[in-house]
Amino acid sequence: MTRIQKTVLVLVAVVALIVGLTVHRVLNSSAQANPAALLDAGIVLLPQTRPMPDLRLTDENGEPVQLDQLEGRWTLLFFGYTFCPDICPATLAELRQLRSGLPEALRDRVQPILVTVDPHRDTPEQLRQYLGFFGAGFKGLTGPMEGIQTLADAVGIPFIPADTSKENYTVDHSGNLALIGPDGSQHGFIRAPLKTDKLAEQLPKLIGRDG
Repeated sequence: MTRIQKTVLVLVAVVALIVGLTVHRVLNSSAQANPAALLDAGIVLLPQTRPMPDLRLTDENGEPVQLDQLEGRWTLLFFGYTFCPDICPATLAELRQLRSGLPEALRDRVQPILVTVDPHRDTPEQLRQYLGFFGAGFKGLTGPMEGIQTLADAVGIPFIPADTSKENYTVDHSGNLALIGPDGSQHGFIRAPLKTDKLAEQLPKLIGRDG
């Protein structure tokens, strides 16, 4: 084989590689999350992921949950409480609607978790009964107020603890969600009020990033 023939073969191989990479990029661009579209859906991604704090809370079944080991799913952390008169039932209903609107193959990869800001009244049994109204797939967390505040501060969703000595007290809290990736770290937020239709369209593209 002459030098010219070898050169031609090398050039052909290089061109084929470039074309292949370009086609791959074009074919996959439609399935990738677009930052502007994510933002329009209320999804705000952090420039860098944040580690979860090393603390333990208790789930709705009375089982311990290590917060820095929330791995394998995309977790939506919502800070609320079962005696909430408005924001919490509305948000949980929207999360139920959102999960039902996701493709079936991705539905189990999204885990909504209600972290109570009212551990004084929200026992595991109370959480389990309350979350049962919203169907399967919802989890709850309770525990010492100090641990709950540590978690809320770590993910940037603070709340104001209530005066539990008052009768029928309420708790001031945010409707935003903390977005925890399958690597166990915080990737961002989902802003309230939830745009369920747009989230159902954009979340699959974001979830697809983890393969």
